[in-house]
Amino acid sequence: GRRERAILTGGAGMKKEMRTAVYDEELGVEAYRFKGIMQPFPAHFHRYYVIGLVEGGDRMLSCKNREHVLERGDVILFNPGDSHACVQNGGGAFDYRGINIGEQVMFGLAQEVTGRRMLPGFSKNVVRDGETACQVRVLHEMIMEETGGFGREETLLFLILRLVQMFGQPFESCVSPCRQEIARACEYMEQNFPERICLDDICRYAGLGKSALLRAFTKEKGVTPYRYLEAVRIGAAKKMLAKGSSPAETAMRTGFSDQSHFTNYFSQFIGLAPGSYRKIFAEKDGCRGGWSHEG
Repeated sequence: GRRERAILTGGAGMKKEMRTAVYDEELGVEAYRFKGIMQPFPAHFHRYYVIGLVEGGDRMLSCKNREHVLERGDVILFNPGDSHACVQNGGGAFDYRGINIGEQVMFGLAQEVTGRRMLPGFSKNVVRDGETACQVRVLHEMIMEETGGFGREETLLFLILRLVQMFGQPFESCVSPCRQEIARACEYMEQNFPERICLDDICRYAGLGKSALLRAFTKEKGVTPYRYLEAVRIGAAKKMLAKGSSPAETAMRTGFSDQSHFTNYFSQFIGLAPGSYRKIFAEKDGCRGGWSHEG
């Protein structure tokens, strides 16, 4: 397949970084490779599963009220909704491989390997296991290079089988029981994210005062209500961009105040600019889309 490639050369004194992203249409998954990255990622969550592999760098990961000093070979597992943040922990730039899998795709994969109609949940966020790390690396390289034929699907199924066997549990058991008021606050933001939302609106719908909502919500979800709203908007924006919507139209239809605000938030959470993310889904001559940036 042909991969869209944008190469930018950094000026004198700038550290070289590379960000590459590919969408595998056959598997229905995204693959990322970040090298030389110093960018911090603030507390946020995704609506999909993340299977990552640390190839190098000094980073501190915070997830579920625990801190992890990441080392080369660590496998990172995020369930949908797992709030996490990642920052530099020293001078070494981050080198990372990541595979993103939506809930529907994961449901099908889990059913294939377990025979049960159940969405899996991973009990650990950081795993130190050489065989698992090797499987993630092999699969990631196959996706990025579009090699292996149906061997890519086979490798993905073997990886999911290993993860479910070693760290799997029902997804519901990985999610904290949500107080009714917090559930209502989430519901309001998910239903109204394209509109201008204020804290008063959320509080009225949830039936809590501002201080009580902020404290309870942050404790329950690991992010503030505003961060939650931004994550919901970013999730909706990813779907629109994947379908070919322009960044300007996407910003307008997902509730961001302007395109600049949208671009800053998207890059902060995803690690790619909206236009670059859109390119990985651009199909040319029936081939997969892809994007690479070196700077």
